[in-house]
Amino acid sequence: MASPATEPAWLEERRRAGASRAQDLGLPDQKTQGWEFTELTGLDLNAYAPAERNGASATEAAPILPTPEDAAFLRQVDSHALGSELAEPEAGERPSKPVVMPLSDAAAAYPELVRRHLGSLVAADDVFVAHNEANWTGGAFVYVPAGQRLEVPIGLSAIQRSAGSLLGWRSLIVLEEGAEAEVWEQYLAADQEVDALFNGVTELIVGDGATLRFVCGQDLPESSWVFATQRASVGRDGSLDWVALGFGSARGKVRMETKLAGRGSQAKVTGAYAGAGKQHLDYDTTQEHAAPDTTSDLAFRGVLSDEATAVWRGMIKVDPGAQKTDAFQESRNLLLSDRAHADAIPGLEIEADDVRCTHAAAVAQVDADQLYYLRSHGLSEAAAKRLVIDGFLQELVERTIEGPIRDALAGALERRLAELLDTPS
Repeated sequence: MASPATEPAWLEERRRAGASRAQDLGLPDQKTQGWEFTELTGLDLNAYAPAERNGASATEAAPILPTPEDAAFLRQVDSHALGSELAEPEAGERPSKPVVMPLSDAAAAYPELVRRHLGSLVAADDVFVAHNEANWTGGAFVYVPAGQRLEVPIGLSAIQRSAGSLLGWRSLIVLEEGAEAEVWEQYLAADQEVDALFNGVTELIVGDGATLRFVCGQDLPESSWVFATQRASVGRDGSLDWVALGFGSARGKVRMETKLAGRGSQAKVTGAYAGAGKQHLDYDTTQEHAAPDTTSDLAFRGVLSDEATAVWRGMIKVDPGAQKTDAFQESRNLLLSDRAHADAIPGLEIEADDVRCTHAAAVAQVDADQLYYLRSHGLSEAAAKRLVIDGFLQELVERTIEGPIRDALAGALERRLAELLDTPS
């Protein structure tokens, strides 16, 4: 269990409870709901120890999504938080200006504020979250008071450096009523050969009338494990625009859940993943409508080459009384090899009667007729194939707002696609 000596008593107690809970909970197997397609054979959570901090300040890693030039950064390498480029936080029980700082420091500086929000969306009800409760260090805390706006994007980077290590990452992003922010969170590695384990928990609290643009990408080594539990709550008339990107890791699972908690709230979730070799990528998404007049729009696209596999499982959940819900979800996968495989599993759970909920899912090879048409117009097979895949991904890119987010997503997908097409199938 990792905890600095300066932590408040309530956080130390949370760590003890998490450690105890993690010992009682076993790893899920393929008979566990939601884990049918992801095998955890060979995983021993206790075999990965929090990494040492020595030399961490000198470590860098290439971002999967280049953050805007005017962004302010907070970086963490292994277990060591490197601090924030923003001004030092002010004293007092609650900041009057936006704050970006390591979560461990925030727990000491603003104990009641952090205590109220930490764990309010993600409970330690499975072994990965419980393990995170006990072992996270550093982390990130982003807080924007009511009616204020973060003037620059915030870049959060969690970088794994040491082989055989555990990075327990925790981020807490809180926007009070009418606040606005743009946050880029990335999970990276200093060495793409590192065998390590990443276990993250992210909570996004979007207050009434607040607006959050949240970008999260992971490009961990293809020899590592990744587990992430990410949940958002959006208040009345609030707005969340969430972009997710997954290229790395060997195996694991990323859970993304959005709760439309207030009347008139809305969320758009756009995700892309691309796997090669023998990677297995698993994304589990939920759109929960807990209030009337709420809107959600989710679209995921995957590209798989070689013997890579992926599973996307999506659930639209409409709670009793959430009338006038408008929800959409889709997952489309493109296989570049006859040995690649994807499962797309949409679901609906509706307990209100005045709703509009639709879903779509597809898994396909590159269309032979499209290739034939393009080749008949003088393109080589490689160029024709690239053009078809570009078109498949461009529809996803165009869902994002014009500007740095769209440009970064387009560039990341173009670079990853070049890697996949250059890999022998």
